Amino acid sequence: MFNKISLKIGFLFFMFILIIESILFFILYTNLVDDRIEEIMDSLLARGNTHSAVLEDDFSSPTLEHVGLMESASDFAVIITDPTGSIIINSDPVNQEMREIIEHNDYEDIPTEGKIVEEKWKEKEYIVADSPITIKGKHQGHVFMFAHTNGVKKVVDHLSDQFLIVGIITVFLTIVTIFILSRFITLPLIKIKEATEQLNNGNKKVELNLGRKDELGELSNSIRTLSQDLDRLRNDRNEFLASVSHELRTPLTYIKGYADIISRSDINEENRREYIGIIREETEQLNSLIKNLFELAKIDKNNFVIYPEKVFLEELIDTLANRIKPALAEKNITFSVYCPKNVVAYVDSERFQQVLLNILDNAANHSFEGGNVKLEVNETNQDIHIIITDNGEGIAQEDLPKIFDRLYRVEKSRSRKSGGSGLGLAIVKEIIESHEGKLEVRSELGKGTSVIISLRRVNKDE
Repeated sequence: MFNKISLKIGFLFFMFILIIESILFFILYTNLVDDRIEEIMDSLLARGNTHSAVLEDDFSSPTLEHVGLMESASDFAVIITDPTGSIIINSDPVNQEMREIIEHNDYEDIPTEGKIVEEKWKEKEYIVADSPITIKGKHQGHVFMFAHTNGVKKVVDHLSDQFLIVGIITVFLTIVTIFILSRFITLPLIKIKEATEQLNNGNKKVELNLGRKDELGELSNSIRTLSQDLDRLRNDRNEFLASVSHELRTPLTYIKGYADIISRSDINEENRREYIGIIREETEQLNSLIKNLFELAKIDKNNFVIYPEKVFLEELIDTLANRIKPALAEKNITFSVYCPKNVVAYVDSERFQQVLLNILDNAANHSFEGGNVKLEVNETNQDIHIIITDNGEGIAQEDLPKIFDRLYRVEKSRSRKSGGSGLGLAIVKEIIESHEGKLEVRSELGKGTSVIISLRRVNKDE
């Protein structure tokens, strides 16, 4: 139970807010108590100063008795003394604490505006103010005002009770607010957790729509996208495995079948040589397929390494043209090349030839007899463009986005006539991207295909 994130978040919020509220309540309470006590002391001193001012105008027995009589009916007590501290008149009975305060008072240290001579309301029975009586510059006595600390303590206790009630209400409201906020935060997390558990249990499609625009909403969208990607990945994996199985089974079936035939005693030598040739061809195709699979495995493990160097494209393409022209001429396909002199590219020569051979081989395989294949190089200030164009079968628009997928072939029957395993273009794309280049294919069904390779231009002196 205590491992739930909602409880952890709620507890942390509660402790954090409780500490802040406690500090704020303590400061507010202390300030209010101090202000209230200071107000009582100021009032007490002002009352004593008022009596002192009256006595300074008329320091007579009737006035003294009037002051004493007036305070006897109030919550305060007044004691009027002479300059030496002897009591002249008092409104209430004088107890031991009152005497001690009067006797231990430093009369010479009292300013003319009076002062509070006892303010320890927590420890003493009275708060005491002393207002001196000065008549024509002569010190005539003192007015001591006594306020019982029970009144102060009642005020403080009343404030404490109010703060306690407000504190309990605040804590309750804080708990409710934190509970709502923690649920508001953790409920989407719980839904996200359930969605990830569904993914872990093999649910291919997870619907997770929190309807939020914050980070949790972005996280839910990412998980939903991940679910879709995983579903697509599963489908791609299954299709890939099925395609690999098919591609491996076909040459193995041919090899086994023709091996069984040539092992018969009644086969003549001419047919034996023909079947051995077929076995050799199928073995080469199987070897090529396995080689391509290893290439893709290296790419997936980031072990695919290129060794770029400065290459004059004219020389590389001339060498390539000499290799491929006989094969194209055999199919009655015209091959033309245009490459300006001194165009330098920074590429892995062997890998780049593999790219061009693969694209040209595809162009030849999908060109009509008597067709044309053209390789053209041009450059801008920033890029080099290599364009290979044929006027063959072309590719349907719905197939164009998929032609670089592994084992995807436009010709769905995977007949032996169409050739290829659907891995070549996937490897081509990886090689071009490893050169920090771009690959683009434009095609129209029945009119031909153009493959455009873009590479960063390199100066000869760079």
